[in-house]
Amino acid sequence: MTAPNASADRDSAAPGGAPRSSAELIRAEETGLAHNYHPLPVVIARAEGSWVEDVEGKRYLDMLSGYSALNFGHRHPALVRAAHEQLDLLTLTSRAFHNDRLAGFAEGLAELTGLDVTLPMNTGAEAVESGIKIARKWAYEVKGVPRDQATIIVADGNFHGRTTTVVSFSTDPQAREGFGPFTPGFRVVPYNDLAAIEAAIDETTAAVLIEPIQGEAGVVIPDDGYLAGVRQLTRAANALFIADEIQSGLGRTGRTLAVEHENVTPDLVLLGKALGGGIVPVSAVVGRREVMSVLRPGEHGSTFGGNPLAAAVAEAVIGLLRTGEFQERAARLGTVLEAGLRPLVGKGVLRYRARGLWAGIDIDPAVGTGREISERLMARGLLAKDTHGSTIRLAPPLTITEEELTDAIAVVAQTVAG
Repeated sequence: MTAPNASADRDSAAPGGAPRSSAELIRAEETGLAHNYHPLPVVIARAEGSWVEDVEGKRYLDMLSGYSALNFGHRHPALVRAAHEQLDLLTLTSRAFHNDRLAGFAEGLAELTGLDVTLPMNTGAEAVESGIKIARKWAYEVKGVPRDQATIIVADGNFHGRTTTVVSFSTDPQAREGFGPFTPGFRVVPYNDLAAIEAAIDETTAAVLIEPIQGEAGVVIPDDGYLAGVRQLTRAANALFIADEIQSGLGRTGRTLAVEHENVTPDLVLLGKALGGGIVPVSAVVGRREVMSVLRPGEHGSTFGGNPLAAAVAEAVIGLLRTGEFQERAARLGTVLEAGLRPLVGKGVLRYRARGLWAGIDIDPAVGTGREISERLMARGLLAKDTHGSTIRLAPPLTITEEELTDAIAVVAQTVAG
């Protein structure tokens, strides 16, 4: 792979001013940071487009895109320009006052998703928590569920964040162990199993909350008809369908939203990650007006939610997606990605799952763990990340060129071949 030239315009310096190496910076992190992550041993100092550069000047092709937060690559010119322009004007008012960027953000997101009303937040987990609160309040005020008895159906293998409420319905022991007592009100059913959802629904069901594609689980794609079936079941039971599109949305799968592959419109859509363009954290719940209207002043909020800087960047993201160019690129290059992965099955790869520019690759344990393969890829100039032991995920920026993608697949092939 050949990286474009990038200027080394700054050094990572110690407090005294002397530049520090990757090894020194990693040691400093180990001392000063909580150990809630286990990053690959690379220290990134600069980035542009699909490429990043470490403090020593070595370049890597980014095939993770910040877990899809960088769908438009690093420092996309239109997004950086929007941020710079807004920085010179206004960054924060809180929601105690109006600001001149919030209306355009809400209007653009409604147009993009085909829904009506936006609740702006900051992180993906906040969007999930907000969706849960809205669903419960709707159940009590509209559906007539007795107070404090609302239930929400979720799927095995889910990943919706790290808050105490969200890990209460996680089935990942590592996410749960040591964090109880857990929040009640959730029913876990197998993913991709409509019969299980139907059996779990009753008069207390406020919503079914699912990822159209399970990202953290290893890019698990449900059978055709599953999302349409969830929509049918929830409508028949007078329950809400909440789609967590925080990773799968905003162009990643070749459509604006992954639910569009089945022409489904949920009641609530949860967005985040790419909505902030890799510049600022932005998330949102977007939903039908009659559902979102259960929220009243004082019942929910966020000091930074909907801040002018975030709204300006998010509106620029919406502008990029409005043309359809990035959705088309993800769909077209997705065929290149899948065609490149297919011959690897039986040659270090047990199986893969792919949709658009998103793939989960199950590595043959005889070749190595997911972590080991990720480290070997890093040594060859390609950054990816493992999940659940033996799986690596690929999620390149939607701006990646076909040549870069083809080169990346060749690196994966060489690496898994041993």
